[in-house]
Amino acid sequence: SMAFDASIRRLFPFVHAKEGIAYLDSAASTQMPETAIDAMHHAARAGLGNPHRGIHPLGDEATALYDSAKKTVADFLNATPDNIVFTKNTTEALNLAARSLGESWSEGDVVAVTRLEHHSNILPWQQLSTRGVEVRWIGITPDGLLDEKDVANALRDERVKLLAVTGQSNVLGVRPDVKMLVAKAKSIGALTCVDAAQLAGHAHIDVKDIGCDLLALSGHKTYGPTGIGALYGTKEILSTMPPFLTGGGMVREVHDDGFIPFEDATRFEAGTPPLLPAIGWAAALQWQTAIPWSDREAHERELVNLLLDELRSIDGVTILGPGDDRAYGCVSFTVDGAHPHDIGHLLGESGVCVRAGHHCAGPLHAALGVTASVRASIGLYTDANDIRALAPAIRKAQSVLRR
Repeated sequence: SMAFDASIRRLFPFVHAKEGIAYLDSAASTQMPETAIDAMHHAARAGLGNPHRGIHPLGDEATALYDSAKKTVADFLNATPDNIVFTKNTTEALNLAARSLGESWSEGDVVAVTRLEHHSNILPWQQLSTRGVEVRWIGITPDGLLDEKDVANALRDERVKLLAVTGQSNVLGVRPDVKMLVAKAKSIGALTCVDAAQLAGHAHIDVKDIGCDLLALSGHKTYGPTGIGALYGTKEILSTMPPFLTGGGMVREVHDDGFIPFEDATRFEAGTPPLLPAIGWAAALQWQTAIPWSDREAHERELVNLLLDELRSIDGVTILGPGDDRAYGCVSFTVDGAHPHDIGHLLGESGVCVRAGHHCAGPLHAALGVTASVRASIGLYTDANDIRALAPAIRKAQSVLRR
């Protein structure tokens, strides 16, 4: 894995810019490789028009770059460009899905949501309570795996309009069996919406294989820039969804008494699209696809195992979730007698960057019986030295807090 580390790491400028810092917060945002930064830089310097609007050369160029970026994102998911709506991030994609689908739902309709979810895959569905839509929870075992009895109970009747489920927990790193859950939801006629914000940075996603109706992901968790994400939808589902945001670029005809939106996914992209972020994200994805998934997964497994070993070596540390190879990408933990925020702050002073708090997953922490936790997460550029910086920093923090 050392050769993997060195060759990949040198492609990320931040490694040199932030020497001596162990960045263990990739689950919040990944850093960008040179190739993604360069792609945006070159595009901006070359001069761009506004995609799908100008009939002059710069407009044409912008349109070609934008369309090609969308094709790259579609390819990454084994979809086609007309399945893809560019959004600001996963959160916007999930809100778009909830608001648009919710238009046709009413009193007594149900959305099944798991306790593993990030707030972004809970709150947009909860907001539909104004229409009388009810959220039905799927619980978890103490290990952080979905409770099979709860799954059966939640998906028990035709009232369920949709199952909202994460592909990979941003706290416990566990991966629900999404394919199986999608099949179960389908059997009662329910739609499925997958939050793939975390999964997309760590696993090969094939939407056709999963069989979901909708899936959301972000650029900044897959080595691209902030400000861009995508909602994947099957053509069947997108064609039934009314536009959520309206304005320029999504409309075919406007009359005094109303308007006719475009037929295809374009009707969800009101306003000038995120052209530069799309270019950067596409470059990041193209760069990644050159690295075999098996190499990435072996590299990450090694690092997560090391992370678990290091944490187990510290007195007073409790690992949340399975604490074995069912955890991907991140490990969350608590430190006896210390608030996660204090640990996070003190680790930062030692140059170790972790996330501390509820990680936008309140219901999950509540189910585990804790208010907050500390999370260490990894990326392609993470190496063993980053992980090994964690334990001494935690021990140092413990001694400061004991004083």
